[in-house]
Amino acid sequence: MGWPSSLGIRKILTDSDLDGVLCGAILLRAYPNSQVVFGHPGALKGGEFDDWIDSSTAICDLPHHQNCGLSIDHHMSNKPTTDEVEPNRIWDSSPSAARVAAKLYGGVLDLSDLKDALHWTDKLDSGEITEDEYLSNEPMVWIGRCLGVSDEVAMRVLSLFSEGHSIAEVERDPIVSDAILTRKSESKSLAKVIEDRIEIVDRMAIVRMHGLGMRSNGYAVTSHAGDECDACMIIHGSLGGSFDAMGDYPVSASFYTNSFLHRSGGIFDLTNLANRFDEDGGGHRDACGCRIIPLERGLPVERPVTQNDIEENIKQWLVQWGTRSVYNDDVLM
Repeated sequence: MGWPSSLGIRKILTDSDLDGVLCGAILLRAYPNSQVVFGHPGALKGGEFDDWIDSSTAICDLPHHQNCGLSIDHHMSNKPTTDEVEPNRIWDSSPSAARVAAKLYGGVLDLSDLKDALHWTDKLDSGEITEDEYLSNEPMVWIGRCLGVSDEVAMRVLSLFSEGHSIAEVERDPIVSDAILTRKSESKSLAKVIEDRIEIVDRMAIVRMHGLGMRSNGYAVTSHAGDECDACMIIHGSLGGSFDAMGDYPVSASFYTNSFLHRSGGIFDLTNLANRFDEDGGGHRDACGCRIIPLERGLPVERPVTQNDIEENIKQWLVQWGTRSVYNDDVLM
């Protein structure tokens, strides 16, 4: 595609995690008068943004939408097929969507100030970070960890990086520094929840966090489980939840390879679990997620999700996880 300034982008829809925020910062630098909105993959696929997305909308680090003017992504489950090739749909197998955006705009924008931020975003989003790095006081790690506090924090970080502020300046910003302190304080409570709720079955660490109003990434769980697990499954959100900004997410599952143990990738393609029952589930081979789906006799049905459905989904996923030697040639731990 040609120089993207001709696209007439005026709106940016992006994920609120570190990758989505940095990707959005690059887009906002390219289109400085754009309105920025944060979204969730499930909300996007569920049609929550259909009335907002048009040809002036850029979507980054989220699933493609047929009406958008620009799409930037790197998730394997969102890779376009040969029948879906579109000039303004930019997909690349980079370690982060922010890196895809940097490749796209690096020839026309000065992004040299984002070199270190991109380096850490790549590491965090691709699972290349070490356990020591994750547990350290590295500023970008804590900037990434604090983004879940609120959309206000995510917007502040996005704006500061877009304006050219350094990592140190972003870390010192009052809104961001307060969010980091909040996360550091909450990390002890989260560790206790993980300790109390973790169950390891066939080297899969399972943490049921639904209904608590809390979320965790895979790093927190696998650093706790250590070498006892090859991957983890985190249940979060709430029964009866929705993607409404005022409430908790629908009860869902996230799957992560223990990248501290498997430095070159996991022993199982976890997207096999994420899209087993949820047609909108997906992500990366080693990091993905999906909704909990109502099941009867092992098959999806249309009705509200119950607690029994959560356990049935977990049961079926563990059965599938137990066949992992079929999916790869790696020696199982």
